[in-house]
Amino acid sequence: MYGQLALAVDEPVRIPVAAAMLSKLNPEQREAVTYLGGPLLVLAGAGSGKTRVITHKIAYLIDECGYEAKNIAAITFTNKAASEMKARVGILMPGRDAKGLVVSTFHSLGMNILRAEAGLLGYKPQFSIFDASDTARIIGELVNSGDKQEIRGMQTQISNWKSAFVSPEDVMAGSAEEEVHARIYARYQETLRAYQAVDFDDLIHLPVRLFKEHPEALARWQHRLRYLLIDEYQDTNDCQYQLTRLLAGHRAAFTAVGDDDQAIYAWRGASIANLNNLRNDYSQLRVIKLEQNYRSSQRILKVANELINHNTKVFEKKLWSDHGIGDAIRIYAARDDEHEAESVVMKLVAHKFEHQTRYSDYAILYRSNYLSRAFEEQLRSQRVPYTVSGGTSFFEKSEIKDITAYLRLIANPDDDPAFIRAITTPRRGIGNATLEKLGNHAGARRISLFEAASAAGMSELLSPNQLEDLMMFCRFIGRLEARAGKEPCNELLDELLRAINYEAWLYDTFEPRQAEGKWKNVEDFTGWLKRKAEADDKSLLDMVQTIALISMLDGREESPDAVSLSTLHAAKGLEFPHVFIIGVEEDILPFRDSDEKGIEEERRLMYVGITRAERSLQISYCKRRRKGRDWALCEPSRFIEEMPQSELTHAGIHAEAVVSKEEGMDKLARLKALLAKSQPDA
Repeated sequence: MYGQLALAVDEPVRIPVAAAMLSKLNPEQREAVTYLGGPLLVLAGAGSGKTRVITHKIAYLIDECGYEAKNIAAITFTNKAASEMKARVGILMPGRDAKGLVVSTFHSLGMNILRAEAGLLGYKPQFSIFDASDTARIIGELVNSGDKQEIRGMQTQISNWKSAFVSPEDVMAGSAEEEVHARIYARYQETLRAYQAVDFDDLIHLPVRLFKEHPEALARWQHRLRYLLIDEYQDTNDCQYQLTRLLAGHRAAFTAVGDDDQAIYAWRGASIANLNNLRNDYSQLRVIKLEQNYRSSQRILKVANELINHNTKVFEKKLWSDHGIGDAIRIYAARDDEHEAESVVMKLVAHKFEHQTRYSDYAILYRSNYLSRAFEEQLRSQRVPYTVSGGTSFFEKSEIKDITAYLRLIANPDDDPAFIRAITTPRRGIGNATLEKLGNHAGARRISLFEAASAAGMSELLSPNQLEDLMMFCRFIGRLEARAGKEPCNELLDELLRAINYEAWLYDTFEPRQAEGKWKNVEDFTGWLKRKAEADDKSLLDMVQTIALISMLDGREESPDAVSLSTLHAAKGLEFPHVFIIGVEEDILPFRDSDEKGIEEERRLMYVGITRAERSLQISYCKRRRKGRDWALCEPSRFIEEMPQSELTHAGIHAEAVVSKEEGMDKLARLKALLAKSQPDA
């Protein structure tokens, strides 16, 4: 397979790149990389090196099997995972051509398919991608309600229907209530179509529809993507499963990598059944298990294995490690939530001082966001830096959305939400009365606001001054649109900011310090946009859709030296030397009112939390929690009882003397003082 080694005395022995690469893998990883006999499912346990398998297989396909990079697609769920994968392939293949290799999220791939085939579905290539705030505004208008809970509920329902490839017509056959929802769903789709826009779910839903309705388009993409590698397969929904099946076609040349023990996203449409469906749909499916864990101590893995064995298993699997037995798992019982936060932060600070670690070595994980409040207060009071996952994304900041609205409108003048935001920020003499008349005119003619501005009859509805202000804005957007596909991104961005006088508007609208911060964010954003456009050789028009996807998938990635506060869901895929899982109580974890399937998913969520830890793990619960002005008694989670008790050390109010709050805070202050003295001068 690897060719002949040179044996002549005067010639150096040359070990082929593929052989050298494969020698660094364990036997199961090596088998997964080299297997090309048909469809393959790699069951990759937590910390078992799944990314290594995918990246090595890409290099193997190109180096050893004659595949061109452009005919390979590696698909994952986040931009961060895709970027890491691409970087690691570059390290494996230095100096060799990987041009055209597709390493992307499902949604990025769907976007590229739609852009290339837009005409077949009646879209133009520069369609807009609407985020949750855009779609919430549309749904609010359709249901004639400002109730955020009702709007979010309808958003979720439509998302689930699209993920399951259910059309409005399919829903119509249901109950009277479902018929009402189906009509809203249908009108929602009509509105998106009128705006030449798609939502996040459409980026998968529409390519599936495209391939089912247009076999010639499917054939083009099957020919282009000849081998597929799909990461986190247990997180796919029905629509993503259909997309991969269609692309794989009769060749079934794919490797799916997943772990049924880490399937924790059923609430957003993911289906663990897709792992089992592979066995039903592909009789020749090969299954390879990766069970060696490279992350955690043996004790952590023993606890994780015994816990997850209480679930009904799709595939049997048992993680093991050669990292040594490790410290005992600490189960801490706190009096209440305030005591829990104090004790965790005290232990964290003491551990950092004793072991001279970094703050970023620690994570505090929890089932629900509200549990972080007491910990944030405690960390702030002790001046411990921290980050909270799921906070406001950089791309969700109002100043970034203002600039993005202009870019969206330049790319797609039919984007009405972008039109309204851009024309009113900064204000340019166009008030609500003008916009209302424009909206009525556009609605009557079933055209976009931009098109309605210059449509016949508009001059009869507005005064000459109002019409001139409106047309001046539209002409400005039109000029930029004409240049956006041809001229350098940096010149157009600078001209846009100057023309709308955005910096001056910020200082006129906000306090100086706040305005300065917002303008700095705009400069950071446009600077990033210019660099990325140049690096990827993309026009401003191309970048608009990229911005929409990044803002919905990841936000801006930062890695400060700070303690990580995160939900268990958001922590999936991450690892930390030292982990605290807090609030491990009945009705929190597992979540209240969970049915049998729900309990199994909650158990998988606990398993994910445990397997984030490399060296030490503390699990804590409270004996009581404050609910409003009252106290509620709490019970430790059943998951603690399901762990091997021989590996656990119990501490807290039942295992040690309880010091007063004043004594505890004094002890913590002394630790902080010692820690400050041990740090080198700044």
